[in-house]
Amino acid sequence: MSQRRVLQVFEQYQNARTQFVQMVAELATRPQNIETLQNAGVVSLLRPLLLDVVPTIQQTAALALGRLANYNDDLAEAIVKGDILPQLVYSMAEQNRFYKKASAFVLRAVGKHSPQLAQAVVDCGALDTLVICLEDFDPGVKEAVAGALKNIARHNAELSQAVVDAGAVPLLVLCIQEPEIALKGAAASALSEIAKHSPELAQTVVDAGAIAHLAQMILNPDANLKLSQLIVNTGGVAAMIDCIGSCKGNTRLPGIMMLGYVAAHSENLAMAVIISKGVPQLALCLSEEPEHHIKAASAWALGQIGRHTPEHAKAVAVSNILPVLLSLYMSGDTSEDLQIKSKKAMKSVLQKCTYLPALEPLLYEAPPNILKHVVGQFSKVLPHDSKARQLFVTSGGLKKIQEIKAEPGSLLQEYINSINECYPEEIVRYYSPGYSEILLQRIENYQPSTK
Repeated sequence: MSQRRVLQVFEQYQNARTQFVQMVAELATRPQNIETLQNAGVVSLLRPLLLDVVPTIQQTAALALGRLANYNDDLAEAIVKGDILPQLVYSMAEQNRFYKKASAFVLRAVGKHSPQLAQAVVDCGALDTLVICLEDFDPGVKEAVAGALKNIARHNAELSQAVVDAGAVPLLVLCIQEPEIALKGAAASALSEIAKHSPELAQTVVDAGAIAHLAQMILNPDANLKLSQLIVNTGGVAAMIDCIGSCKGNTRLPGIMMLGYVAAHSENLAMAVIISKGVPQLALCLSEEPEHHIKAASAWALGQIGRHTPEHAKAVAVSNILPVLLSLYMSGDTSEDLQIKSKKAMKSVLQKCTYLPALEPLLYEAPPNILKHVVGQFSKVLPHDSKARQLFVTSGGLKKIQEIKAEPGSLLQEYINSINECYPEEIVRYYSPGYSEILLQRIENYQPSTK
């Protein structure tokens, strides 16, 4: 047999292996094929190909395993029981970027399903290798590794602590500073999963400087709606809120500003801040922080959240923020910037707020330039809500409206007239100042008929 024919045998064998892994990787993209592949023992057939002499076969085998593991926890469990993870981890640090990405994909897919499977990833020594790969030159490798770390950390505090102990947090913070948006998002998401489990873990993320860099992702002049949406989608907002809650003073400021910038972009992003419990945290900053510039930033951020729709405004108003903003605006001890931002935030929320119970206290405290916005909202809602009209009478609101001294022909007077038109004339008269004296005078002058 000639040398050529001998080599042809090896070439055919290589082509067969290549065709096999490529077909399996393709078949694994379709859910209807998964059970058949599993029953055919695909995991055990792919395992030796991870050590193939041909790099593309190794990479494609890893990709196929990742797709299978991603599908369900049974296949992920089969990969763990087949001792495939140690093999992947051992080869990962020494291989090229394509193999690293494919291996990280497998680890991410296995780790996502349950704490037990994520623990199996940790137990095979993957964390040290993943952290080393976070320093890789290729951004795609770092993005894949950040995804794997996220899926390990997401389950509980113990697994998150393992990720922290492996030294991942400082390197993830460095990833946030990279120019690639996808890498920024993956790193922010991993930090979010680490921070969410306990105040101590959140503080670890804070201490690594994550808040400032996450905030800069939004505060950057080039930031846009897409970047804000990415940060929301990857859990960056939730991480930021956790971090704001775990620190004090100027450390909070970039996070407060970031929430405001995210909320300013669209009503959906503002709602994401609300759902992530951002409003109560900003309310605490507004009331607790002694520094006026931090209070001013909190007021501005709350205004950006509440300015979109009545639903957004209600979320801000029910946290009892409007009286606090009013107090800061009217106080003689606050800075000019804080007064201006408190006023603007209050007006932004008032112009959208239709939740009247939150507005009513302002009827008694607000100066005329704010009062007109408060009364204006009542004039919009009361004509269309009979229950609100009744409550407005029993709470004393209608009586207070009659006591307001407005300039004839002013906008405030128009609003008052609109409210009064919602009630019978005798009711309005009854609650008008001086009407009780008129009634008493009529009683005094009344002469009952005698028979």
